[in-house]
Amino acid sequence: MRKVAIQGIDGSYHDIAARNYFEGEDIEIIGCKTFRDVISAIKNDPDIIGLMAIENTIAGSLLQNHELIREGGLSIVGEYKLRISHSLVALPGSKLEDIVEINSHPIALMQCADFLDTLPNVKVVEKGDTAMSARWISENKLTGHAAICGKLAAEIYHMEILAEGIETNKRNFTRFLVLADRWNVDDLLRGVKKNKSSIVFALPHTSGSLSKVLSVLSFYDMNLSKIQSLPIIGREWEYLFYIDLTFTDYTRYKQALDAIIPLTKDFRILGEYAEGKQSV
Repeated sequence: MRKVAIQGIDGSYHDIAARNYFEGEDIEIIGCKTFRDVISAIKNDPDIIGLMAIENTIAGSLLQNHELIREGGLSIVGEYKLRISHSLVALPGSKLEDIVEINSHPIALMQCADFLDTLPNVKVVEKGDTAMSARWISENKLTGHAAICGKLAAEIYHMEILAEGIETNKRNFTRFLVLADRWNVDDLLRGVKKNKSSIVFALPHTSGSLSKVLSVLSFYDMNLSKIQSLPIIGREWEYLFYIDLTFTDYTRYKQALDAIIPLTKDFRILGEYAEGKQSV
């Protein structure tokens, strides 16, 4: 049985994404308190696969996770884009008019702001996790409390769905990266057609250094699907650039990398993998 480490517990969106990505396989979910713990779990047992959120179409990038992956020395072997649909859940028999307090992760609360505005007399309390909020209400039999979470969490913790699809923007997706020990990459990607890459590099303090790199990538027909800059701690006004590329010709992609490496510093390929499917 494949072991998959996630941040969160059963019923969380990480759990849903893991089950969808490994659809048809028996997997054992290893719940971790923090994203750093996910990295540690893989380091302690190289057979463990990690799944980590990296960006959301509404909330943006999870900046710290870029650095965790780079510092952890892991490889990206896949991705999955999960449509996030929030539900309001409470103890069985509850009604919407009975609710006096709503608990959830602050990002989930933000994404449901329009719905929450329709409940002006309800107290909104931030918690560390969506599914954990549902479990906490269920285990403590908290009448009058509701959680915002996914439908899977409602099913697992025997909660009643009072409202579903309550997110303001229906084009709400989170992209998750699949992480592995670098020595297991070849086995995990055997037979996979790679058409996406994640790279990271720094640049010298010279005029037009970034534009030169981007011009080379354009010349080789690389599609720049994401660019994210982060400051380098201890090196004032220097930045790491995290870039995602998609391509149709692997040979031309490798030629593009050979051309930009001399223009950069601290260059590293974080992973080469297949562009992930997107849930509906």
